[in-house]
Amino acid sequence: MTASVIEMPAPRTRRRPRFTPDSRTALLYLLPAFLVMGIITFYPLLFQTYMSFTDFGLKNLSGRVPPNIVGLDNYAQIVQSKLTIPNFEFVRLLFFNLWWAFSNVVIHVILGVAIALVLNSPGLRFKRVYRALFIVPVIIPPIIVATVWRSMFDQDNGAVNMVLGAIGVLFKIPPDAFKIDWLGQVNDPISFLPLPLAYFGLLAANTWLGWPLNAVVATGALQSIPPDLYEAAEMDGASSWQKFKTVTLPFLRPAMLPYAIYGFVVTFNLFYLSYFMTGGGPFGRTELFVTEAYKLVNDFQLYGLAAAFSVMLFFILLALTLVTNRMAKATASYAE
Repeated sequence: MTASVIEMPAPRTRRRPRFTPDSRTALLYLLPAFLVMGIITFYPLLFQTYMSFTDFGLKNLSGRVPPNIVGLDNYAQIVQSKLTIPNFEFVRLLFFNLWWAFSNVVIHVILGVAIALVLNSPGLRFKRVYRALFIVPVIIPPIIVATVWRSMFDQDNGAVNMVLGAIGVLFKIPPDAFKIDWLGQVNDPISFLPLPLAYFGLLAANTWLGWPLNAVVATGALQSIPPDLYEAAEMDGASSWQKFKTVTLPFLRPAMLPYAIYGFVVTFNLFYLSYFMTGGGPFGRTELFVTEAYKLVNDFQLYGLAAAFSVMLFFILLALTLVTNRMAKATASYAE
């Protein structure tokens, strides 16, 4: 006689409602922000992406004449450097933009950390005064900064050439030897890199702007280091370099690396120095992506090409952002 096994149905789990009253309230509060973001952010992005596949121009601004769809032709013209604008080379522009951002950030971080270490020395007087002066370059309006530095590098009456001329008098060098066209000379005769002198003028101006905040971040990281660690390292016979390598650097890295990555992205899009100091010159050698995109719209009214250019810039910055996130996660795990 076989016993029949009666299978009992599994009890049904009560499914939680998809939207609880609390979630509906939260969405209701977020709805105005979504609407505003949709109008001022998402719609322009979508419309710009649409424009990048058209020959949108002045005739289409009224909306009565629809633009023609050209597909990927705008992107092909940009990559192949076939734009009908002077001195445009896409590969040169890309490499200069990357080198510009990288070289600036390296100098900013090294100089900022070095000055923070000096000002963090025990017994140094007027530390608060020095740290307050750090903020001066940051609070000055960008247009003033660019105008002052452009005047300093003036070929005839600039402060840089005047100082070099005064030094040259001590060595009996003719004053005309220091009439250097910093912002107009194509190549730097003493550099192994194919860079114009204008690049070094921009680099000097942006170094003056960039190192103070790096020093402030480094100062905060240095003040968070427990003094007991230095005492323990000193008892173990560690030298100054060994204390910096084993104690100072591990505390500086989690603070400085994310800020250096942020500084790279900001410097990559630094518009006002290139535009107001050199105008992208000489012969487009100091153009950045943002200044080139602005000129495509403002000077040449090539709206479709400018839209495609901006979309390409978006994906370049997206790649940089993904690298940034990866490095930031590594920093967080290191700090833990």
